[in-house]
Amino acid sequence: MSHLEPEAKIFACSQSVYLAEKIAKEYGIPLGKVTMSKYSDGEFQPSYEESIRGLRVFIVCSTFPNADNLMELLLMIDAAKRASARHITAVIPYFGWARQDRKDKPRVPIGAKLVANLLDAAGATRVMTMDLHADQIQGFFEKPVDHLFASTIFLPYVKSLGLDNLTIASPDMGGSKRAYAYSKFLESDVVICYKQRKEANIIDTMELIGEVKGRNVILVDDMIDTGGTLAKAADLMLEKGALSVRAICTHAILSGSAYEKIENSKLTELIVTDSIPLKRESNKIRVLSCAPLFAEVMHMVHHNNSISGKFIM
Repeated sequence: MSHLEPEAKIFACSQSVYLAEKIAKEYGIPLGKVTMSKYSDGEFQPSYEESIRGLRVFIVCSTFPNADNLMELLLMIDAAKRASARHITAVIPYFGWARQDRKDKPRVPIGAKLVANLLDAAGATRVMTMDLHADQIQGFFEKPVDHLFASTIFLPYVKSLGLDNLTIASPDMGGSKRAYAYSKFLESDVVICYKQRKEANIIDTMELIGEVKGRNVILVDDMIDTGGTLAKAADLMLEKGALSVRAICTHAILSGSAYEKIENSKLTELIVTDSIPLKRESNKIRVLSCAPLFAEVMHMVHHNNSISGKFIM
């Protein structure tokens, strides 16, 4: 390493230690030491237990609710800035609040833009994330954003299944671009589900655009929350004659009764990453780690190498 190149260290917020340990192992350095002081009223204060002066600091933290995860990340960025770290990269495998990317009705916030402003104000000099809910969120930042695609992780697994008559499906109109990208790479057909909601997480109607009879279908989405959309889509496709239905979802939020819905659904398999820790295990859920991808890209960023080769599509 050049004497002009600052050393890199990896740290983690408390709820993302499980993933940061894997990333640090893949990167080839130990995970940095952080202690968390907690007050009786719930307030907390992070403290770096080793010098980070003049170094590149990677802080790994998925910002899934509750808001403590985001607040902890902001405090750790601020602490790194005040400890004279040279570069502070917020590594956010799951970027929470991303569904609030626009005003979809009067008198609502644009939460994703607010989070971007908070990260910038705290002192992050770079952001690294994966499969944002909306690509345009990158434009909310004034700092560089490395937006990684989980397709790098999922596509080799899909190919290993050796499925004939493969069809890629999007569970809604918003995910059609992602589905077309997968289908182009896999040279498969594509279908789209058109759904209308009564309210958040409650589907009123769902229709299928395309043909799935005699096909092995893989639904592709950036996240799975309550599981209602995927369960309903699987039922619809099997009714239309599909041979099997699997689902690929980058971020396994799995809130409420999602585990029960998945286990009772007609899905053959749900494939997710470990950007969010599973609350429990399930025979229908397969987890593919995103740690090797993040570790490799972090290494490239630290050494000022191009990361374009990590984008399969």
